[in-house]
Amino acid sequence: MSSPPARGDVRADLEPVFRADYARVVAAAARVLGSPDDAEDVAQEVFLAFSRSVVPAAEAPRWLHVAAVHTALNVLRSGRRRASREHAAREDDVAPDVADAVVVLDERGRVRAALAKLPHKQAAALVLRHSGLSYADVAAALDLSPGSVGTTVRRAESALRKELNAHASSD
Repeated sequence: MSSPPARGDVRADLEPVFRADYARVVAAAARVLGSPDDAEDVAQEVFLAFSRSVVPAAEAPRWLHVAAVHTALNVLRSGRRRASREHAAREDDVAPDVADAVVVLDERGRVRAALAKLPHKQAAALVLRHSGLSYADVAAALDLSPGSVGTTVRRAESALRKELNAHASSD
């Protein structure tokens, strides 16, 4: 295994990997965060981490996708960016039908809040699987057996529904 690049050095394979995978990384983060701007911030963090890693270029697409989901979930859990983004959206949002916009923002916020309460592995499995990764890819990314991915995803979906229902009944 090779050592990470020295400080100031750039991986020789960074540019081709970036060009090939940037859009997928942003899309994966955006599915979790719901914000293209925040997703691009996550992509920057992920590619910075990749640039410092010894991950082989052949494994980069899967590694980057999983890193994007994990990083986005961490951002979601922190709540700081989400709270400030929603506050700014409420102040600046002038939509033809404000009621519809508020309902959509509220629903998305509830789903993201519920997702943030799930165990990390369940949340990651749910997001990765619903973002198009195969069972084998999800298993490899999360260090699960391929046979347990379906169970993990079903448990995550059930926990997400339960969390959403609990939130709805408390309103």
